[in-house]
This record gives sequence, C-alpha cells and structure tokens, in this order.
Amino acid sequence: MVMPPRPTFLTTRLTPLFSSLFSHSQSPYFSFNSNTPSLFLRNATRTLTTITSSSSSPSSRRTFSRYRKSQYHRLSTLAQPSAAKLSAKARRRIARGSPEAILKHKLDECSKTGDLVEALRLYDDARNDGVLMNLDHYNKLLYLCAASDLGLKRGMDIFQQMLIDRVLPNEATFTNAARLAAAKNDPDMAFELLKRMKDFDIVPKLRSYGPALYGFCREGDADKAYEVDADMIRSGIAAEESELCALLEVSVSSNREDKVYEMLQRLRTTVRQVSESTFEVIESWFNKEFAAKIGEKNWDVNRIRKGIERGGGGWHGQGWLGSGEWKVAKTNVNQDGQCLSCGEKLVSIDIDPRETERFADSLSILACKKDPKLGFIHFKKWLKQHGPFDAVVDGANMGLADGQHFSFGRLRFVVEELRQMSPTKRLPLIILHVNRVTGGPALSPNNRRLIESWRKNGILYATPQGSNDDWYWLYAAVRCKCLLLTNDEMRDHLFQLLGSSFFPRWKEKHQVRVSTSTGKPVLVPPPCYSIVIQESENGNWHVPSVTGDDLDIPRKWLCASRSRKNSLHNLWKSTSATDDT
Repeated sequence: MVMPPRPTFLTTRLTPLFSSLFSHSQSPYFSFNSNTPSLFLRNATRTLTTITSSSSSPSSRRTFSRYRKSQYHRLSTLAQPSAAKLSAKARRRIARGSPEAILKHKLDECSKTGDLVEALRLYDDARNDGVLMNLDHYNKLLYLCAASDLGLKRGMDIFQQMLIDRVLPNEATFTNAARLAAAKNDPDMAFELLKRMKDFDIVPKLRSYGPALYGFCREGDADKAYEVDADMIRSGIAAEESELCALLEVSVSSNREDKVYEMLQRLRTTVRQVSESTFEVIESWFNKEFAAKIGEKNWDVNRIRKGIERGGGGWHGQGWLGSGEWKVAKTNVNQDGQCLSCGEKLVSIDIDPRETERFADSLSILACKKDPKLGFIHFKKWLKQHGPFDAVVDGANMGLADGQHFSFGRLRFVVEELRQMSPTKRLPLIILHVNRVTGGPALSPNNRRLIESWRKNGILYATPQGSNDDWYWLYAAVRCKCLLLTNDEMRDHLFQLLGSSFFPRWKEKHQVRVSTSTGKPVLVPPPCYSIVIQESENGNWHVPSVTGDDLDIPRKWLCASRSRKNSLHNLWKSTSATDDT
C-alpha cells in the first residue's frame, strides 16, 4: 500500500532528534508472520489508523474514521474465521495471555512502583521479541521516563520510535513528551508540542500546559509564560492555584505590577484561600521596594465604590491604590471580622439568589443521575411537602462521636443546640441512612422513642438503600437556603462533580461545624465575613491562608496596608490601636 504524506509535525527549529517525527519511514518493527490472523488484523487496523491521521482536513479524518470502523468487522472475519466459534470468555482468556497483555500488566506494575529500570528492560525485550506495542504501552513508558532524569534520553528515543511505528498519539502522549522536553530545559519545545496536539484534534488538559508554563516561569521568561496562559484561556482551561502561583512568582520577579494585580484577582476568584507557598510569594511582593512605588496617588472615590458594588463587596478591581511602603503583617481576624493588624473590618460578600437556584437545580440533576431507584425524586417531593427548614443536619457525621461508634445522645444534643440558633426555634431536618434508624443503636428503647418523635414531627428523613446521604442533606440545605450542620469538609469526589465556584462560597456562608476541644460539643456558626482575598476601598489587602480541619487553630491572614499619611485621600476607617501611624 502506498502511504499518503504525513503532516509536518514540528518546525525545523526543534532539535534534530524530533525533526524526523512523522516521517515516511516504514518501521523495522513491523516484523510479523502474515499467516497469524491476529497480527494481520492489528497491522491492517494500524494501517487504516495511519491513513486517518495522515488526512489533512478534519472532515477527511472523520470519513476515514468511519471507514476504519466499518472495515474492522470485515477484517476480523477474514483474519479470524474461527473466532465466532469461541465464547466471549474464551476470547478474553486468550487475550489476557497474549504477549501484549502480559507486557501491559508488567508495565502497570512498574508504573505503580516507579521502576524505570525494569520498564526499560521490558521495552527492550519486547522489541527484540517482536511484540507489537500499542498506545498504552508507549504512554506508560513515556510517563516513567518523564519522571526521572535517568529516563530523559531513552524517553526521547521511545517517543520517536512510537511515531516511526505509526502509533497515533493522544493527550497523555503529548503531555509526557512535553514533560521530557521541559526536563531538558526546553520549554519552547514543550509549548510547540502542545500546539501540535491541537492539529490532531486532541483537546488539551490542564496538565498539558504545565511543562511549558512551569518551564518558562523557571527561566524567568514572563512574556512566554503569559503566552502559554493566554492559550490556556482560549482553550477554556481554568488555571488552578499551582499555575497561578507560578505566574504570580514570575510577575513579582520581573516587576510586572499589572500582572501581579491580575494574578491576585484571579486567585481571589479561583482559590479564595491560598496555600503556604502562595502566601509567601504574595508576601514577597508587598515587601519589595518596587511595590512601594506602585499605586494611584489620586483616585476617584466614587469609581472605586461603584466597582465594589458591582463586585458584590470585598474588591473593586480598579488597580493599586495609595503610595509608599506597605506595612506587611501575618495576623488574625476576630469573630467580628476585624483585622488585628490594621483594624479594618472585612466584609461578607453577597451571593446572588439566582446562583443559589441554579446550583440547587444542577445538584438535583446530578443526584437523580446517581440515585439507583428514584429515591432522590421521592425525597424532593417529601421536602417540598415538609419544608422549608431553618437548618439541616448531616446525621451520620454528627452521630459518629469518635468516628466509629454512633451516638444518638450526641446527635440529639447538637440538634437541640442548632434549634436554639434558629430564629424560629424550629427543629432542624435530620438526614440519616435507613440502616441507622433500623439497626444497631437504633434498636434500644430510648433511641426508638427518640427516632419515632423525630418522625412524628416531620424532621427525620431516612435515605434508602443504595443511596448516598451526602446528596440529600446538601440539596436540602441549598434548596431551603438554610444552615447545614456537618464537620464534613466536602472535598471528596462527589463534591468535585459539582464543578462550580459557587459551592465554596455557599459552604462558607451556611456550614455550621462542631468543636469538641472543651469536651462538650460546641457549635461554630459561619463567620460574619467572607474568608477570601479582599481588596478594600483604601487599597489594603487581606489574604487568608488555608487551614486544616482543626477548628481551634486560628487562620493566618496576610495584611498589607499603607500608612494613611502617605495617602491623598482620607479613606482610612481603622480604629485599631495597633496602627502606629
């Protein structure tokens, strides 16, 4: 078969090692016995794949893709006339014993243990034995090579061999190749590989951008780092804290005050509370002599206040305000929201009620998809009939006092405490799995009477077998716009499915936690201010750090403020005795 020309993969700027990628060379690795049906089938299918990927237009690629699928069954029939006589179980057993499957299993083990030396030995043996390697084999090898300095040279060779063998790459392939390039201190090549990924109609992921972005940031090449960031935005990929911190750090080191300001605003929107490493980068900016020279000395007060109103409070987004050195302090914020360094009071940022409704609807859709027997649909009807409530209790979380033994006494105590917090003094809704109310401690006479009283009052809902309690108590709290009593930090996969920046904002305003530092459970209500990076109308900044689950460890804040004597506007509202100006 005459192969059509392959598209140019990389520009001539790239290293000679990659200049031959996607060449017309036939692989010397295609050594197989044509009398073996399974090998014949693999080679024919691979040829069709090569034709598909070689087409220059997306429409042609789609046409060949359909053709490839339509031909696969015909080739299977020709190559394996007796396959139909084998059961599916028998075919799977044969497949598991094939050299390709055994190699995959062994490479899986190497990937788990990080054993690059053994993986390379397996690769060399497979090539010597004529084992046909597929995309999965190559990706595992490239992943291991990219994670070790010892594997850089071999990784490049393996990547080249994969393309000579005409194995069509996917996102993981390009990402691992980009990691190899970045590890060789060539972020330009990593970025070029990212661009070529799109030529194959492969959608990049956040991890795809990491090698080029971090590489440019390490080199201090801010402009190219911003170029990668812009491409990421165009692709609809949202940078997370790690990427934003890298961009922030290169902006600080290159004195790009506009970009520092932008990254702080993006961190405020995306991350809200920063890790220790990001905290230190932000602190380094405010301590710089250059930062003291940056700031608008004469600003329009009304413009700033309108910006704050549009944003819902807590930021204005109009740029650096004030002049002079920054007073930088690691401090705390009291229960009233007052900074203990500058005395400024932090604000509670509004949540649009329409956002709450949209979030409740999306939560309902997800829960109904995950619910096995329409139990969630029944719960929605029950909630509409018995609600709304002033608060919802995650019963399983509150009843497990020591993480192992369920206590109805503890649950009853926190329910009564939560009732006292309610403006209407109404009992909260308690969500418990059906097993909790039909077995174990629930069988004791006292607990049975307690459960029955909750049922009569219409405040207990037992979730059915096979359901996940989390969907129920979260939906009820969001739909009722009320408090939620749980110590669950809601970080697991279930809550990641929500994929919404709204969720952490809602949780901050509605979650009630329980502290047991004094021995007796004490309810900790939501703060009266938003725990998020805040920019005040005076130009001050307050940056919260991430804390652990221990409620008794105070959160650390970074306060960056300017002396009022250096400002042309008398906007200072501090009453703090700690202000030495």
